Amino acid sequence: CPLTFSHSLCLSVCLSQVMLVGDSGVGKTCLLVRFKDGAFLAGSFISTVGIDFRNKVMTIDAVKVKLQIWDTAGQERFRSVTHAYYRDAHALLLLYDVTNKASFDNIRAWLTEIHEYAQQDVVVMLLGNKADSTHDRLVKREEGEKLAKEFGVPFMETSAKSGLNVELAFTAVAKELKHRTMKEPDEPKFQLQEYVDKEMRTVGCCRS
Repeated sequence: CPLTFSHSLCLSVCLSQVMLVGDSGVGKTCLLVRFKDGAFLAGSFISTVGIDFRNKVMTIDAVKVKLQIWDTAGQERFRSVTHAYYRDAHALLLLYDVTNKASFDNIRAWLTEIHEYAQQDVVVMLLGNKADSTHDRLVKREEGEKLAKEFGVPFMETSAKSGLNVELAFTAVAKELKHRTMKEPDEPKFQLQEYVDKEMRTVGCCRS
């Protein structure tokens, strides 16, 4: 279903598909559960097999945006299954684990794969997850920022455990998708990274 809006008083998006991608174990399922249910999956759990999805309706600037969020398996043996879903995705949240250098090193390969299989104008955001694990950190925030800048994608660090920036990541993507669909001809383009930076500064200010 294309991104189309109804003409009701409270406009609503048709259905926006958002994919969570990245190596196995980076916290994709935990991030989704934190966003959808406000809970953290503590302890060990079974890795996602193939594709799972959850729906959530968000209100963005008085507009209802329905996100269908696909949680994908990171293991190589499920990669062909994941490829089949890339083409229909409107947005991709690409995760690495800040405590796992290999998951960060593999981001370039993931971006190459996205470029090959996803729509040309797909929204991509890079997320450095597990940012709460300060003592186990192996990837600096600056490294994530540098890589994101190199590929021209927005970036933030998140934590499914503490909830850090989880809501913001999905809200930013939903805003971008809504803006693309409803943008007036003379309206300036929505700057996703600028919005993210501004929101994080506001949160940081409030926490101090």
